[in-house]
Amino acid sequence: MTETVMIVGVGGQGTLLASRILGYVMMKKGLDVKISEVHGMSQRGGSVVTYVRYGDKVYSPIADLGTADMIISFERLEAARWLPYLKQGGKIVMNTQKIDPMPVITGVSEYPDDIEDNLRGKGICVTAVDALSLAEAAGTAKAVNTVLLGVCAKQSGFSRDMFYDAIENTVKPKFIEINKKAFDLGYDAG
Repeated sequence: MTETVMIVGVGGQGTLLASRILGYVMMKKGLDVKISEVHGMSQRGGSVVTYVRYGDKVYSPIADLGTADMIISFERLEAARWLPYLKQGGKIVMNTQKIDPMPVITGVSEYPDDIEDNLRGKGICVTAVDALSLAEAAGTAKAVNTVLLGVCAKQSGFSRDMFYDAIENTVKPKFIEINKKAFDLGYDAG
């Protein structure tokens, strides 16, 4: 059986590092892992999605509509944007941070305020966390990704040690301790 986690956000938020950490954990568990990234205008704050698929044998790195077991969203609107990929009974771990997309910045559209309520109104299990505040408490706003991985790990029943090992083997040495602290804050919030 193959599990699919989609990591979605806005360019520059660290979705690729998060996918590498999660992929590392799954490989250490002896699973076949495929990772694929797709970006929009990521350098201009555009949408970015990374698929992490793992299981006994994974044939494709890309997920189809309605097949993702979990969406980890680094920004509220991105959770709504990628919702069609979530399978029935899937979960969303969502950062409450709001980053205005270009249509909102230019005044063409308004940012929807009721995203979390709409998702829950559809019967979706949503865990919303102010990951930006937790990352800042850990020492850097750039650690939103490891905060959200901590929430995901707790909800999925993974030990902290599995992720510590992954952080130690994927993050630059000078950022390891800050990322572990951010992970712990997310794990405790999960």
